[in-house]
Amino acid sequence: MHNQWITSVGLDIGTSTTKMVISRLKLVRSSGAVSLPRFEIAERELLYASPIYSTPLKSGDEINAEHIWEIVTHEYKQAGIRPADLKSGAVIITGETANKTNARQILHLLAERSGDFVVATAGADLEGLLAGKGAGAERRSMQIRGAVANIDIGGGTANAAIFQRGKLIGTVTFHVGGRLIQIDSNGVIIDVSPSIRPWLRTSGYNIKAGDTVSFTLIEEICMGMCHCMMDYLAGQIIPEHDETLRSLLNGELLASMPPIGEWMVSGGIGLLMEAKKPESLADVAVHHDIGPLLAHTWKELSAQYPIRLIRADQTVKATVIGAGMQSTEISGATVHLDASLLPIRNLPLLGLDVTTQMLEQTGLLADALDAIMKSGASLFDRDQSPPFGLALSGMNDLTYTLLQHLADRLHASFVQHFPASETMVVICETDIAKALGQSLTKRCGQRPKVICIDQIRVEHGDYIDLGEPISGIMIPVVVKTLAFHNRAEGIRQ
Repeated sequence: MHNQWITSVGLDIGTSTTKMVISRLKLVRSSGAVSLPRFEIAERELLYASPIYSTPLKSGDEINAEHIWEIVTHEYKQAGIRPADLKSGAVIITGETANKTNARQILHLLAERSGDFVVATAGADLEGLLAGKGAGAERRSMQIRGAVANIDIGGGTANAAIFQRGKLIGTVTFHVGGRLIQIDSNGVIIDVSPSIRPWLRTSGYNIKAGDTVSFTLIEEICMGMCHCMMDYLAGQIIPEHDETLRSLLNGELLASMPPIGEWMVSGGIGLLMEAKKPESLADVAVHHDIGPLLAHTWKELSAQYPIRLIRADQTVKATVIGAGMQSTEISGATVHLDASLLPIRNLPLLGLDVTTQMLEQTGLLADALDAIMKSGASLFDRDQSPPFGLALSGMNDLTYTLLQHLADRLHASFVQHFPASETMVVICETDIAKALGQSLTKRCGQRPKVICIDQIRVEHGDYIDLGEPISGIMIPVVVKTLAFHNRAEGIRQ
């Protein structure tokens, strides 16, 4: 197969704004002529970026789905793209919008309407990762010795992603955003989000809708929120002993914080940092919230920390660019699959590290497979096809005999625990998908059908989307690690 371009879409529905990008990804062969074919994404090119829309809501608790779809169809037309042209991408609902009553329903509805293979995904950790990639923090971390943090601050949340030498160290999310406190030009509070109220109480601020606040008080609140995040990221507080920090957290802290050499700010707050500093309540409330003052507070306080503030490659579009251009991987080119079973979306994964000892000693492999199948049967629907994907790691230098042994035990265990399932999905880290898939199919007969792909690194607990085949020999894959917390290694890049 010659080099090929595929088209990808990213759609980000955030607390304040909705954006879409169309990009194309260049697949090139990275292996030699005598090696097993291996392809990778060598170039990412942005083709089209939509204007920034205000996220349409029907009420405080409900997204206006039809209006969102009107935006999408209009922007497809503007970009000259048909849904059938799209081979990959991601639709994400971020920030406070993810808490709306119909968020999950809309996420999947949009993914189904947006293209033949567009994934639906959400989660603050993944949002932080995608924003960090889109903002350029991942790339920058390969150029300096220390870690690089991107803090993507939107209307409802601040997602910090820390990269070191091109790898994600972890993500942490705070209840910090421009629209968490909404005010008018006279300083009258329109609304205070429930998510920021615990931090306000802990910090001694008793404000509510209808109160009138001064410029000085809003500035003090912004300074408090920024200091809380910055002290933690700079390693200047002991998180376990800091009640104020815990009240600002959305999720878990990192197990340890590496020394950060540089930080950048993306999201709407990153964009507002480039504007003139507000000098009055009317300036602050230009968007009916505290965003402009929050942005300049971070910018000014940054000088108090031994961390260099650098400019993000992208600000308000960092997440959507990450979703559209950085979310896709490509499987190996020696896969075994039935194309009629694809695409498959949101498939949960269970992982098994297959050791040499496990393969060579009688009973060990069968016991390990039995344990993981029991776990799958307890966690997922036994009748679902497929119920989950089995991610196999290890197995370097696998002989033909051992591969047949693996196929024997895998087939026996799967049909015992999932007798009604029509499909078995196996994801291998090493280049054995075609041989293992054929061996499994020989044993399965007509049921279950087997999908076996390789050259994809996943983790136990990840979710995965498998797209339709490209040129019949590989498939686009999006791995969705929704809980990065406390992982020091093992994140796919």
